[in-house]
Amino acid sequence: MSILRFEDWLQTSQGRYLLDWEQGALDRLVADVFGYYAVQVGLPGVDLLRANRMPCRLSCGGAGRDLRCSEFELPFATASLDLVLLPHVLEFSAHPHRVLREVERVLVPEGSVVISGFNPLSLWGVRKLLARRDAAAPWGGYYRSAMRIRDWLTLLGFEVQANAFGCYAPPLRSPQWLERWRFADRAGARWWPVLGAGYLLHGVKRV
Repeated sequence: MSILRFEDWLQTSQGRYLLDWEQGALDRLVADVFGYYAVQVGLPGVDLLRANRMPCRLSCGGAGRDLRCSEFELPFATASLDLVLLPHVLEFSAHPHRVLREVERVLVPEGSVVISGFNPLSLWGVRKLLARRDAAAPWGGYYRSAMRIRDWLTLLGFEVQANAFGCYAPPLRSPQWLERWRFADRAGARWWPVLGAGYLLHGVKRV
């Protein structure tokens, strides 16, 4: 399952629904993360760091805008970055633990990592269970719960500062039906907040 195929999927009605929520949530989150160097790994066609005010913001990855590299071999010095954004990287990487270890290496003390992912404990997670392993995007990725990612971050010495969940409508293809289910976003955020299709985690590297 290619991350590039996933980027193509983001242009569909389902993908735009997810991306609209993630972009809004990330705009609010990264606006308050300060420093000098911020890096987005993956999804070069989407500027998810647009609201961040650091003077140097880079895009890297297998098809990065600024640098091309493996997500678990980042071309940055140890303790040199203030913010690393991983938009759905862990779901499509063959070595998610190595990715997080590499992020821990390149971050300065008190540096931030922000991770977005699909929540397996959601209607979209149920849809993924019904899909084949080689299914089209985004159902061919490996969904891991926010709790599991939080545990991985804790083992690496990160403190999770914040999390957010969103997108409570079923994974419908029709834009009209997705719009009709918008009421679920309001109800879900209030009554079953951890069952959203997508999540964000913000971890801070403690030394």
